[in-house]
This record gives sequence, C-alpha cells and structure tokens, in this order.
Amino acid sequence: MAVVADAGIEVPRGLKGVVVTTTELGDVRGAEGFYHYRQYSAIELARTRTFEDAWFLFVRGRLPEAEERAPFAEELARLRVLPEELRPVLRSIAMAGERFAPLAGLRTALSLVGAARNLPPLWDSTPERRRADALLVGAVTPTILAALYRIREGKEPLEPRADLSAAANWLYLVTGCDPDPVRVAAIERYLTATIDHGFNASTFTARVIASSGADLVSAVTGAIGAFSGPLHGGAPDRALAALDEIGSPDHIDPWVRARIAAGDRIMGFGHAVYRTEDPRAVLLAEIAGELAEQADARGVALADFAGAVHRRVTEILAELKPGRELHVNVEFYAGVVMELCGIPRSMFTPTFTASRVIGWCANILEQSTDPRIIRPIARYTGPQPPQPVPFA
Repeated sequence: MAVVADAGIEVPRGLKGVVVTTTELGDVRGAEGFYHYRQYSAIELARTRTFEDAWFLFVRGRLPEAEERAPFAEELARLRVLPEELRPVLRSIAMAGERFAPLAGLRTALSLVGAARNLPPLWDSTPERRRADALLVGAVTPTILAALYRIREGKEPLEPRADLSAAANWLYLVTGCDPDPVRVAAIERYLTATIDHGFNASTFTARVIASSGADLVSAVTGAIGAFSGPLHGGAPDRALAALDEIGSPDHIDPWVRARIAAGDRIMGFGHAVYRTEDPRAVLLAEIAGELAEQADARGVALADFAGAVHRRVTEILAELKPGRELHVNVEFYAGVVMELCGIPRSMFTPTFTASRVIGWCANILEQSTDPRIIRPIARYTGPQPPQPVPFA
C-alpha cells in the first residue's frame, strides 16, 4: 500500500524502488542477478583480488597499483591493534547479559573508541581525517569482535598478527589456530563479496545519520543496530539452524510445506531485490563444494545436504508460490561456508559485519560530502486533530 506525502509524492511502503540519492560506490541489478563495486563485478573481484584490494577500491576509488598494496596492508595491520582505552572495559562488555550479543558489544566498544579518540563530527572534519577514522573503524572492528567472543568463552583475546592478511587474521583471532590456506581463501572471497550491497537497511541508516553531520562512529553504530535484525544481517546462523531442524533428506518436503502452510519465512530464501539466485549464494555454493573436498565426513555430509535442501526448497517454493521468484540468498550458503571453516555460529553475523563495515564507512564518507540532511516525512493516520485537551 502506498502512502501520499503532503507534497503529493506517491511513495511505496519501505521506500521500495525509490531513488533517494546518487552514489559512485556500486549498485545491485536484481533482475539480472548482478551487483558491482564501482565499475567492477563484485563477484569477479571476490574471485580474482584480495579483500585488501577491494577495501582500497572503496577508500581510494580505484584498485591499487602493485607498489601500493604492501603499504596499504601494513597501514591496516597497525590499525588492527586493540585501543588501550578499550582494554580495561572489554571484559565487562563481553560478559553483559545472559546471552552473548556480539553486535551489541561492538556498538558499545566502538562508541568508546570514538569518544576516546575524539572523533569529530563529519561536518567539522577534513576529508583526510574522515578517511583516517574510516580506516581505524574498519581495521579494529574484527579485533573487537573476536576479543568479545574469546572473553565470553573464557579465553584470553589474541593480539592481531601483522604477518597475516585480513581474512587470515580473522580466522586466527576467532579460532586461535594458524589458518589453513584453503579456509583463508574461502573466507577472503566471502568477505570481499559482502562489503557492500546497495542501499540496504543498514547502509541507508548509516547515510541518514551521516547526513546529520554526526561523527563516523555514530553512523556506524546505527548501521550495526539495523544489521543485527534477523531480516537483515542476523540470519546466517538461522539458515543453518533450519538445516539442523530438517535433519535428513526425507524430512525436507514435510518441513518446508509445514512452514509455508504456517506462513513462516524460510530463512536463506527470497530477497528484497533479486529475482534470480543471489550471485553471492552462487559463489558461496562453489566455495562450500571446494571446502567439502578437504573436509571430514561430517563436513562433506553438510555440504551435500545443503545442496539437496537448496534444490528441493526451490522446487517447492516454485510449486506453492508460483510467480514469486523465491530463490536462495547469501545467508543460506554463508552459514555452510563458515561452519566448514570452523567459525562458531555465534560469530557468523560478526563475520558478515567485519566486511560490511567497510561498505558502511565508504557510504558515510560519500554522504559526508552532501550538505543536505535526509529528512523525509510521514503521513499521519491517528485521531483527527486538533481536539480539546481534557482537564486533568
């Protein structure tokens, strides 16, 4: 149902399909099953370049020259180190609450980092300072997330290693083991493929906050809040939990049909933009197959079962919801890949966050050059005003 603003502009619910600004960072072409970072296919970048190369692209607007790659990686490695002002309170953040909430912890930790480092409002800072703040937030986020996880597990946080790439360092910080090259390659492609994805809810949230001139950390923490929702970034573990519930191939049909009959959403299927298979899911399905080749029997069984569920759910959705074009999305195979890489389920969404923060920061930097605040209006549908205020 559309609502009509006072200016007479017809706007669909959820701003679906509404162009709200321009961007040079990338776009999603849902009908084609294609998305890109600047002028490059995001999937091709994930297959052929490093995560750091893609990061450079978002920060500098171009891919690095050969001689620029090592200095950029060294700069990021220096920024990974946990800020001293955060260390005394990290344990309190990690242990807060009955259940581990890593994104809530990250919001708290980044807020402290921003305050301690005196991050100025975007409105008052120079482009050089904004880029420096963006690199700091992007580099330190994985370190914070991994430290929160290890503390919650009763382990000591690990110091990041300058000799490792971003993807390898993430695996090391979370698992405590020297990362296997096959797993590093898998996580690197995953991270690169999930940096940015159009004007999704978290990215739009970041840009709304940035449009007010607030500091970069405020915009990032707002994006994290939006991202934590199960309808957005918080679903990779739920998609894998669905595989656990199904249990075996002979239970696929009754499980799926029961969920659809109840009106439940099948996690890992359907997308707000794509009318084809999510290209990220296609890439991750390939990666899952590669990981299965060196996995133990349990890993092979997981990859095979995920493929069987993918095929059958697609068929049942086409049968029961004809014309809806409900295909597999990134969350379905993301959980499979991370499970095969040894990442605990509580860290699935944080892994997604470790890449998406780069895209948020790039969008924040781009938005900071626009002096106009984002200020839409809502259509009032409550009791007709003005009415007399009753006496107390």
